[in-house]
Amino acid sequence: MSFFPGKDPEPGDAFACDAIQTLIVPRSHDVGGFEVRRALPSTRRRLVGPFIFFDRMGPAILRAGQGFDVKPHPHIGLATVTYLFDGKVRHRDSLGTEMVIEPGDVNLMTAGRGIVHSERMPEELRGSPMGMSGLQTWLALPEDKEEIAPLFENTARDMLPEFADDGASGRVVIGEFSGLKSPVRTASETLYVDISLAPRGRVRIPSATEERAIYVLTGDVDIAGDVFPADRLLVFRPGDEIVVSAPRGAHLMLFGGAALGSRRYIWWNFVSSSKERIEQAKEEWRTGRFDIVPGDAEEFIPLPE
Repeated sequence: MSFFPGKDPEPGDAFACDAIQTLIVPRSHDVGGFEVRRALPSTRRRLVGPFIFFDRMGPAILRAGQGFDVKPHPHIGLATVTYLFDGKVRHRDSLGTEMVIEPGDVNLMTAGRGIVHSERMPEELRGSPMGMSGLQTWLALPEDKEEIAPLFENTARDMLPEFADDGASGRVVIGEFSGLKSPVRTASETLYVDISLAPRGRVRIPSATEERAIYVLTGDVDIAGDVFPADRLLVFRPGDEIVVSAPRGAHLMLFGGAALGSRRYIWWNFVSSSKERIEQAKEEWRTGRFDIVPGDAEEFIPLPE
């Protein structure tokens, strides 16, 4: 989730496969028994396409009565993408949106010039244990769209195109893959694909997308003879077709897109091509000039010191 504190990820071990440009080992952080691994941003890689933030949440079992509560907090200059494998999250925002995010749905919240939201475990589910597993990613917006009006869009799981070939199956979350196109709209060229590999399955990753990476969720993957375990982020060299196989099966996310072409700054929940804009957002949050979240206006996360 966008609220978790996290340390910079670490560089990975040396590797032989020259198709891999960067290997990142995410840093894990425990939040009340809920483990989060942060893969982006890192000291070695700030973005992959528009992806400037990549958190792996769980998997974890939340005990009865445990729950989690992310108080209202602001964003600018980015779009958040929440994608769950297990569990449910109630989303509220300053546009008046309220909905429970279900596994497999795509929740795209475009902050633009500014939005406030909260993310909480649904109250009606707190009396029983609940599994929680998913990804929270941020897409930096192109410079000419950093100040657009905020927007929230939900795309249900059954609207996402699915594929199955050569032991690989999955769904196209954002962008185009395997001749299929997701209905999810983004501000710049974006690729986000959920891929499961059966034992001895394989998937070809075309070279057409400018910047590409995978995050290995479970299992080991083989790329040109090098084997990588779960919880590794592998950034591929541009221009190469990549074949990923899994002798014993694996689950991974493919992501990336066109490079933004200009630098982005990130501080707390703010992303911008301008340091001055981030300072402005900090002052606006400190002085209460962001909108409130209807139905969740009593609490908020203060600006970090």
